[in-house]
Amino acid sequence: ETVRREVFAPRRYGDLARQDVALPLPSGETMTSPTTVALMLTALAVQPGLRVLELGTGSGYVTALLATLGGHVLSVERKEVLLDSARQRLRAAGIERCELVCRDGLEASAVEGQFDRILVNGALAGGAVPPSLTSRLASGGRLVAGSSGEGGTRILVMERGENGELAVGQGPKVRLSRFS
Repeated sequence: ETVRREVFAPRRYGDLARQDVALPLPSGETMTSPTTVALMLTALAVQPGLRVLELGTGSGYVTALLATLGGHVLSVERKEVLLDSARQRLRAAGIERCELVCRDGLEASAVEGQFDRILVNGALAGGAVPPSLTSRLASGGRLVAGSSGEGGTRILVMERGENGELAVGQGPKVRLSRFS
């Protein structure tokens, strides 16, 4: 309730912002439905002070939620038009503790450093998490993404143990656009 979705929704869909539906964004992208966002953020378990990498800034709504939960967010978006709009909306909402960059987040050189949490706002084809992301996951860290396969799209949760090993689990079915 502290982050109003209507502030981040495209103006012409403002009347639908409180509905549990995905909304269209420029460049053929979508703003994920609130229920799916809630499921993903619950699985991510962000706590104050954690370093969070978000792939797919979109409207900036999830970025705002991550920052409000106390994460220090680096959000990566491939499409400049979405990034510019998200910057404006985040500024207007008074959201801090986030940095936005325009890059392909799946590229190995897209970001540097380790992250406590990684959120992919979309479904990875075949459920394969690329090494460019797993290499960024800190010890004790968690990655959440959509995983699309034959049985539909599910939430994928990957955790890096203190010993460095990766454990993968699946959550409920969701509707997400493909992240590529």
